[in-house]
Amino acid sequence: MLALIQRVTEARVTVAGDTVGAIGPGLLALVGIEPRDGDAQVARMAGRLLGYRVFADAEGRINRSLSDTGGGLLLVSQFTLAADTRSGMRPGFSTAAAPAQARAVFERLLDACRARHPAGVESGRFGAHMQVSLVNDGPVTFLLRA
Repeated sequence: MLALIQRVTEARVTVAGDTVGAIGPGLLALVGIEPRDGDAQVARMAGRLLGYRVFADAEGRINRSLSDTGGGLLLVSQFTLAADTRSGMRPGFSTAAAPAQARAVFERLLDACRARHPAGVESGRFGAHMQVSLVNDGPVTFLLRA
């Protein structure tokens, strides 16, 4: 499982012109599910998303987590993140989980984050053509692996 996280002042996902998920300050996480992902990866990624220190403390050092700040979390499934780009000029998708497996794992991740982060977890719409807009704060962007 991969998650490209971005610290944001705001982010939103729209589908066919309708907003399906939006947050103020917090993290936007684009999530790629791989074939081997299961409960262990879900638990590890939920912990990393909520505990990874990407927010400034009182001294201006990046030393606070989403759990510390109480910011929002916007999870967006993105199968292209798990693509094989090592060779050629076209990505391969054999390294991404099949849609049925990916949906189940993504939903477990969403449930795990919601259970652990009462400040709010929003989501895009799995499998939909989405427009994601954000204001990256910093910019601060990290690639996490579970």
